[in-house]
Amino acid sequence: MKTTFKKLLPFAVVGVLSGATTVGALQYFGHGSNNGDQSYFTTAAPNTSFAGMNTGAVGDDFVKAAKTTVPAVVTIKNYQSRTSSRASEQDLFDFFFGDPFGGRGQQRQKQQQAPDNMPSGMGSGVIISPDGYIISNNHVVAGANKLEVVLSNKKSYIATLVGTDPNTDISLLKIEEKGLPYLNFANSDNIDVGQWVLAVGNPLGLNSTVTAGIVSAKGRGIGILGGQGKATNPIESFIQTDAAINPGNSGGALVNTNGELIGINSAIQSTTGYYQGYGFAVPSNLARKIVEDIKKFGIVQRGFLGVQSLDLSNDQLVSSYNKQFKTNLKVGSGIYITGFGENSGAEDAGLKKGDVITKVDNYDITDFADLSMSIGSKRPGDKVQVTYSRNGKESTTSVTLRDQKGGTSTRTKADLSVTEKIGSEFDPLTERFKTEYGLNSGVVAKNVSEGSEMAKIGIVDNYIIIEINGKPVNSQKDVEKILEKYQGNVQVKFVDDYGRIYTKGFKMP
Repeated sequence: MKTTFKKLLPFAVVGVLSGATTVGALQYFGHGSNNGDQSYFTTAAPNTSFAGMNTGAVGDDFVKAAKTTVPAVVTIKNYQSRTSSRASEQDLFDFFFGDPFGGRGQQRQKQQQAPDNMPSGMGSGVIISPDGYIISNNHVVAGANKLEVVLSNKKSYIATLVGTDPNTDISLLKIEEKGLPYLNFANSDNIDVGQWVLAVGNPLGLNSTVTAGIVSAKGRGIGILGGQGKATNPIESFIQTDAAINPGNSGGALVNTNGELIGINSAIQSTTGYYQGYGFAVPSNLARKIVEDIKKFGIVQRGFLGVQSLDLSNDQLVSSYNKQFKTNLKVGSGIYITGFGENSGAEDAGLKKGDVITKVDNYDITDFADLSMSIGSKRPGDKVQVTYSRNGKESTTSVTLRDQKGGTSTRTKADLSVTEKIGSEFDPLTERFKTEYGLNSGVVAKNVSEGSEMAKIGIVDNYIIIEINGKPVNSQKDVEKILEKYQGNVQVKFVDDYGRIYTKGFKMP
């Protein structure tokens, strides 16, 4: 297997991995169904008009938008226990969310845990319903054992984490309150480059900060979600803005001049880690789909085309592919199909290796970010019209999207397998390995999901699980047999990279 090429061209089931190459340091700063319940969160009126660059009363528009937005943007404080062995991660955490110690983070003793009454990090969130649902970033809430939400009027609540999605960096929280101010979702497909926008959040501990700028670009894939190693199938099609945003803005609102939500601020591109004019927000259409899935199903419903693909707009990938496979593909626009996954809806619909996808429904596909957004906002069972070029001739076919297991129906948490529920897969240990290390049993943790039950107790890829609930495990089937239909507390005995043995637990989801 050609490892060099695999690094440049990872398997992309829907062709959504970003091929963009970014300059400078990328850092997080803080980052159609007819079912009624899936339309729980309010959408702005469809006839909404946007302020242009030459609007005479644009100052008044900013004031009105700010008055609408500020009361609906909250501070989120993330409390968690942190050990001295993870001091470097503490530094990153402070960097992402802003230093809760008022700039003294570098001076505090790294061998000590943060005090129990002091948050490990702080970010922002947006109230999206009057009964207390709040949208934010996944990395704002990651690793928390307590989440505190502070409104603009300084009222404080302990929030429940409803669910998260590392693939889009979106999370959904809930506080118990009624009659709250909230923002409507605008149709992010309707935004234009050059349109005025406001960013509202809590950068660097400065609560309820409003900055103005324009939409600098749309459909940006910057490689940050997959690059951080937390997302297995990242969806990146960011709105780029030059509105000033900094650490602590993460999870805050990007709004139009009507005060309607067009994006959730999620990342910056910077050589310093602070504002240099390049901020990125998750489009509101995608963010809304994610939180509606989490609210209704408990998990994100993700549709896949089932193709392995090459981004023809990326000259480095094209050059590597040509060199590897002795082809002569030209750099251009579109997604070149290099193969298919198992149970591929695209293959069943008649697409072939060598076809170039140019459009999904009415959405032009120029690069991975376009395909990422057009497919990532769909659910299993949805049908999309895929336009493709084959030997210079353009054709269109209808593709039924499937989940990663080939299913075409939505699922709830109850439908998940044991490994999906606890967030890890397992490979057996060889008998030779057991003998050399004196183990009578064990499996190797693989593909541990961020925020999963296994991750929460400190397990990462390549840790060895010896026992579950006091029973030895030697295969993934052993794990599934022990935990299938099990309810209650789960005890896990495992070995870390240094050979240290731990016993920790979680409640079976």
